[in-house]
Amino acid sequence: MSIETLGLIIFIITYIGIIFTRLPKVNIDRPSAAFTGAVAMIVFGVISFEDAIKSIDFNTITLLLGMMIIVSTLKIEGFFSLIASKTISYSHSRNKLLIIIVFITGIASAFLVNDAVVLLFTPIIISICRKTNLNPIPYLIAEILSSNIGSAMTITGNPQNMLIGISSNITYLDFLIKLLPISIIGMIIIVFVVKLFYRKHFQDKSKLEFQTDYKYDFKKMRISVLIFLLVIVGFFLGKILSLSIPIIALIGASLILLFGKAKPSSVIKDVDWVLLLFFACLFILVSSIQSLGLLDRFINIELNENLSSIIGLHSLSLVMSQILSNVPYTVLMTPLMEVVNNENLWLALASSATLAGNATIIGAMANLIVIESSEKENIKISFWEFFKIGIVTTIITLLLSIALFYIYSIL
Repeated sequence: MSIETLGLIIFIITYIGIIFTRLPKVNIDRPSAAFTGAVAMIVFGVISFEDAIKSIDFNTITLLLGMMIIVSTLKIEGFFSLIASKTISYSHSRNKLLIIIVFITGIASAFLVNDAVVLLFTPIIISICRKTNLNPIPYLIAEILSSNIGSAMTITGNPQNMLIGISSNITYLDFLIKLLPISIIGMIIIVFVVKLFYRKHFQDKSKLEFQTDYKYDFKKMRISVLIFLLVIVGFFLGKILSLSIPIIALIGASLILLFGKAKPSSVIKDVDWVLLLFFACLFILVSSIQSLGLLDRFINIELNENLSSIIGLHSLSLVMSQILSNVPYTVLMTPLMEVVNNENLWLALASSATLAGNATIIGAMANLIVIESSEKENIKISFWEFFKIGIVTTIITLLLSIALFYIYSIL
């Protein structure tokens, strides 16, 4: 058996594993499938151990690590309890609660990594709904959709954007300026779509009344919040400061560990090391098939800055994000995008891969986090109930994205 055939077999088996481990009730998880595949590539000589280490994009890994440390510290110090308390204080009706959840989730996801945001916000939303005897499902679905759409607007919004931002060298500001309209309009669309599908629920205009029991002490978190805000400012001023985005994130993480009130060991334990391992293994897998010249067999799309390419990229993202999920799909696309190296196409990939994650419950990791967290609280969101809202939102926002990037291409 040739090394090319062996590499192809390992790659296909691994990605089948990644696909099926995203299904509910399956015991094996995606990182274990990716890890086993990466090890197999090395053991069977498809890629050397040295080349496997070199293939890992440590810029992306360190950016993720830095942001995880910052988010973990803010969580431990009560920053998210503060947000929950403020959400409750302004939520006087079902409509207001929906709007606040959508925009707080979306904007928080842009700067705090959406997977972490939904992990922390889901119990809060469930608690709010139970205190007011509301059906939590419309608000949880809105949270999922908004976390994905909101995360599209910045490099630090989600893992795939981090990879795209690092690989493309697009500045934080340019990324934000071009994707901000899609995210903001997308959040408005979510409000209307959710209200359309749950018309009876939102016809009730009665006032919501309940007491908050979320405890926080702003004095404990003021240093960490200040450091977080300085990190965001640093992202915008990175070129002026001659510092890369990963370095700025690591500096912020170091400062928040030194001067924050949370115990550093607790913060470090809270980091999602499994996600970092998953990313590293995906880099090895894709580099392995790329070195054998097999990548073009999987994704064959002609990329030019024209309408047909923009539509093709969005269509491919819609399909592949359901099959692979948007992170593995983006890792797979990165080598091809580096050859084209067009800013608008890079951003179109960031937009389409993220928006496409809203189509089904297995389209993005944030979706699965909310679904699984809800099930632990005996709240079941079925595939169909999510799909009928998710697919409508996805199609509308993808069409919006296509139109916007076509306009960018002719300007």
